[in-house]
Amino acid sequence: MARFRPRLALLGSAAALTAVQLVGPSPASAAEGYQWVALGDSYTAGVIRAAGDTFEVPRDGCERTDRSYPQVVERDLGSLFDLVNVSCGAATIENVTDIPQEPIGRHLPPFVEDPDYPFPAVPPQSEAVNSDTDAITVGVGGNTLGFADILTQCQKLGGESGGEGTPCKDALGSGIQARLDKVSKEYDRMLTVLHERAPKAKILAVGYPTIIPNDASKCGYSDPTKFGTITQGDLAWLRTDVLEPLNKAIEKSTGTQESASFVDLYPSSKNHSVCDDAKWVEGILTLPDQLSVVHPNTIGHRNTADHVEEALLNAIG
Repeated sequence: MARFRPRLALLGSAAALTAVQLVGPSPASAAEGYQWVALGDSYTAGVIRAAGDTFEVPRDGCERTDRSYPQVVERDLGSLFDLVNVSCGAATIENVTDIPQEPIGRHLPPFVEDPDYPFPAVPPQSEAVNSDTDAITVGVGGNTLGFADILTQCQKLGGESGGEGTPCKDALGSGIQARLDKVSKEYDRMLTVLHERAPKAKILAVGYPTIIPNDASKCGYSDPTKFGTITQGDLAWLRTDVLEPLNKAIEKSTGTQESASFVDLYPSSKNHSVCDDAKWVEGILTLPDQLSVVHPNTIGHRNTADHVEEALLNAIG
């Protein structure tokens, strides 16, 4: 993380000087800030308690937290960017593009009952983007892939197998490519819509971090702070055939849009998976009793913030 700090400080100073000296009194001046819109799912919004406290009052059910990466970047870069954060837990690509979403808050029965559930629908996130938008960050795709449902089924099947074999791969493997194709198709369309709504904006597509280590034996079977009853064989399959291809699909889509670029979190988070001691992503549970369902913690969001800051500053430089 620290390796970005000196460069970020220099880039920030340079960008601020550019805004003051070259842009002058335009809407993107240092006085008003570049207009930045943060879009995405729970990996952007934060959602879990290990990613900070929910700050929306009144709550809208999207569960944006104060230590999620958009809020961290906003604090780091001060007045350089004027942030609108409409990310929302459980959002799909279509919820970003053009379909309203009914947020779930922290309502995950039978484990958690949210007293404020149900929540009113929120508009498609793209509606926060307009011709004045200078930068867009978007982190989405996992819910379109159905990753949470895949994890749930893998736990069930792994429990039934007693931790042996690859029961989840055997049951679901043949359908993964169709899921990835759906992500690619909808991601391409989303980028097109965002560019049409904000023609001058730089779009930064934020990928997903390392969640499962290369060595799945680090993930003790039936450990709820890791992946519960998912077998080691299925974890290896989830990494190589589901999660890594998901990032590749997102990266490939950004190559179809001249105004878009990919923010790759995977290499920097390599040794900080759910099953590593220095984890940046929580497992199913965070002790003593917090349901985290495999989401980044504050350290993971700090790492994402470092990469997003650098990309944002390069985008306006």
